[in-house]
Amino acid sequence: MDTQIAFPAMVKQYRTANSLTMEQLAEKIGKTKSTISKWEKGTRSPKIQEIEELANFFGIDPQIMMFGKSYTPTTAPNSLIEQISDKVVQLHQDRQKNVLSYATEQLDEQERATTISDKVIDLYEARKRISLPVPGKVSAGTGYWQEDDYDTMVSFYADDIPDQTDFDTIAIAVGHSMEPKIKNGDFLFIKFTTSVDLNTIGIFQVDGENYVKKLKTNCLESLNKDYDNIQITENMRTIGEVVDIYRES
Repeated sequence: MDTQIAFPAMVKQYRTANSLTMEQLAEKIGKTKSTISKWEKGTRSPKIQEIEELANFFGIDPQIMMFGKSYTPTTAPNSLIEQISDKVVQLHQDRQKNVLSYATEQLDEQERATTISDKVIDLYEARKRISLPVPGKVSAGTGYWQEDDYDTMVSFYADDIPDQTDFDTIAIAVGHSMEPKIKNGDFLFIKFTTSVDLNTIGIFQVDGENYVKKLKTNCLESLNKDYDNIQITENMRTIGEVVDIYRES
């Protein structure tokens, strides 16, 4: 019998079973540590697409992760229907009726699961949205300056953003140098700080322009290898750390 496991516990179970830290899992599936942490705590619900991406990464059926059943790898025999049919025809009539009754119960359960899936999709479509100011732009390309007069209100899914105590401002990424993790048009939730740890994605000002890059020992790294890194100079200063990334599906 399958053991029921809630989604948050399942994420942690498969992550630890694959010897991955939250940071490592986040890096591999294009999320942030904050998102993984919220999934495991149950304070943030994943989108249907995110469940599918996570399940595909771990090599399991997305419905197993969606409905909370533990995963036991099995190998289906060839010509399974033929094997079932061969067994059934060898049964006495009363036992064949038992098989029919069980098959009917399984079909009903499958149809109920489909209905639940549809309701989950409806739930996500009805999720609450919240409008927040986005006062700036940062470069994920060859250079983009933050305009003093750039300010707009953006509508976000409320359960897809970090707690408002976890960030200080929001900026929109312009360019492609941080793909695939950060894409052109993504919204970055930023915590102001004058320093970030190595291998952390942050916002850095170089010669008056604001860049989103990963901090390395001697440069600001572009994740997209088609773009050059930026050498660290005395004129560079750290503005903040990217604590979360928002992308509308």
